[in-house]
Amino acid sequence: MANHDSSKKRIRQTIARRARNRYYAKTARNAVRNLRKMTDKQAALARYNEVASMLDRLAGKKHISKNKAANLKSKLAKHIAKLAA
Repeated sequence: MANHDSSKKRIRQTIARRARNRYYAKTARNAVRNLRKMTDKQAALARYNEVASMLDRLAGKKHISKNKAANLKSKLAKHIAKLAA
């Protein structure tokens, strides 16, 4: 166990950050998964804008890398393009 106050604080910070990062990651995964399940093109396009914005925000805050965000957005755009109008 930590003996120094600074070590104890660092442990508290790490636990809080881990919980926050897990929430952001899980929310993003669910959003992407739900968008992939959509079959209506118009609804998917509207939802895509929200998901892309979320991915950009997460990449800007370094929760995910910029390349991962770009790859996800690209794959989602391809999926939406394949949907029937």
